[in-house]
Amino acid sequence: MAIRNIRTEEDPILRKISRKVENFDDRLLMILDDMKDTLIKSQGIGLAAVQIGILRRIVLVRFNDKIIELINPEIIEREGEQIEAEACLSVPRKAGKTLRPKTVTVKAQNRNGNWCIYKGTDLEARCFCHELDHLDGKLYLDNLAPGEKAYFTRDYE
Repeated sequence: MAIRNIRTEEDPILRKISRKVENFDDRLLMILDDMKDTLIKSQGIGLAAVQIGILRRIVLVRFNDKIIELINPEIIEREGEQIEAEACLSVPRKAGKTLRPKTVTVKAQNRNGNWCIYKGTDLEARCFCHELDHLDGKLYLDNLAPGEKAYFTRDYE
């Protein structure tokens, strides 16, 4: 297990589309463990594999100190709307209000390849959408609410 470097917005890899995970093997387990260590160290609530330079459809999210591993995730249902501030480990010192669904349902595989369903509302819904966007080469800056602009914040502590 290792802490990986998080790629920042100038890195072109963040604009590439991640590939489906086909092999549920030891390499995948190593990536998941490294992502977990990196997410905890960075004090973030979500991390996509592309953010550490791996173009695979893998996402980790952390809610209430529980980390959920999402492999080959897809949003299967969206409900409502919300406009709230988002930030990103790959876009340090910036934040901006985005337009996202209020609730989403996500279907994904776990580390054993089994399919699972997760539902999130408010912050959890934003996090699911934010991280899944990374897998398609999008940053939250691409989803700013109408009339909104990114603004500078303090560094993550």
